[in-house]
Formats: sequence, structure tokens, C-alpha cells
Amino acid sequence: MKQITMGTNTTGIATSPLDSKKLVEFAQAVPPSSPGSEADAAAVRIEYARGSGTIGSVPPPASLKGMAKAAGELIQGKRPALLVDKLGERLAFERSGTRLYEAIIAKLDAEGGFEGGPTRAELEAIRDDETRHFAMVCRAMERLGADPTAQTPGADVIGLASSGLLSVAVEPRINLGQSLESLLVAELADNDSWRMLIDLAVAYGQDEMAAEFRIAEQHEMIHLALVRKWLSSKLALDARAQPSTTPQRAA
Repeated sequence: MKQITMGTNTTGIATSPLDSKKLVEFAQAVPPSSPGSEADAAAVRIEYARGSGTIGSVPPPASLKGMAKAAGELIQGKRPALLVDKLGERLAFERSGTRLYEAIIAKLDAEGGFEGGPTRAELEAIRDDETRHFAMVCRAMERLGADPTAQTPGADVIGLASSGLLSVAVEPRINLGQSLESLLVAELADNDSWRMLIDLAVAYGQDEMAAEFRIAEQHEMIHLALVRKWLSSKLALDARAQPSTTPQRAA
């Protein structure tokens, strides 16, 4: 396991008091190269936000059955596009979750584990749960007549948000213990997102869908508890400054 150590980190200004003093003096003496303020920057962001289009749209139903449901037979009085969009969002996140756990498994194989940390079997089990959740949401969308291969606006947003988590997991210099932070963020978001999706399914009268999603929510609660335990174990080991590496045999 790669350890966090003291080293020749020169990114801080305190590493060179003389140069830092000159740097501060220069910054105070020389005005910015261009005029502007935080308010000006905010004004530009507001202008772009008002002038831009939307990030995407929900495609129309791909079947006659879906057309009938969208017309109000099944989800009367509510916008069917909203439910389809949030299903697409969950689909994208579960796909990212599968890839995230694959990356963590590879990091475990490369470095070995640590006392109280995840085993390969545990990581594989969670990865498989995420894959099953992905398939379950696919089926739910198909029952509504929606196309699960379409990228909905919610899927675009969550895909961009989760890309940073995957970047952490695949970065070679970030060790296994540090990479678990990305799992914690993912599982916290996953738990809340399933709860909101269940509430939305109930509001749309999709009781069968909500029942299936409650099972996924229970899985995610277990995942979150495990990730918290692994991170607590790693912090305790690091605080005691004890070697934490134990060999892990790749399956």
C-alpha cells in the first residue's frame, strides 16, 4: 500500500520566505493585467446561462405502448418526461458505479489490501449489485415504453458529475485508501438518489417499480456502511503509522 509521507513538497508559499515576501510585494504593487471584478465575472456567467440552450431532451416513446402511457393512461396528470429523465439519470450513475468499482478492484490487485479494508470478493459483490441495478432500471424504462439507450438530460448531468469520481479511482498516483473517498461520495449520492426516485415512482403510481427500487436502496445502504468501515479502518491504521499492506491474490 502506498503511504502518505513527508516529502519535498514545494507547492506552499512558506517553503521560500524571501521569495514569498517579494511575490506578495509585487502583487500589491502591480495592478491586474485586465480590468474586472467578481461581479463582472458573475455577469458573464449569468449572460451565458441566460443565452444557452438546454443540456438535452427526453426522447419520445419508442413504441405505441409507450405513446399510450405517455398520453396519460398510466401516469395521468403528471409529466412522463420527468420520470423517464430521472430513470435515465439513475441508469447513468449505476453504469458509472460499476466502472468505479472495477477501477478500485484493479487498484486493490496492484497494491494489496489493508487490515479492515475491502476484500476483492466484497468489491466484486458491490460491483455486481451496481450492474444488476443498471439492468433493473433498463427494464423499468422499457416497461414505460422508453428507450434506455437514450441519453436524457439527467443522465448528461450525472455523467459529468461522476466523471470526477472515476478520475480519482483510475489515477495511478492515488492509492487505494485515498480512492475509497470517491466510493464514499458515490455511495452517499446513490443512497439519496434511490430514495428520491422511489418517492417519484410512488407519485406516478408505479408501485411495482417503487418496490424494486426499495430493494436497490437496501443494497446501497449496505454498500455505504461498508465503505465507511473501510475508510475508518484505513484512517486508524495511518494514525498509528503501522504498515498496512496485506497480499491480495487476483481472482
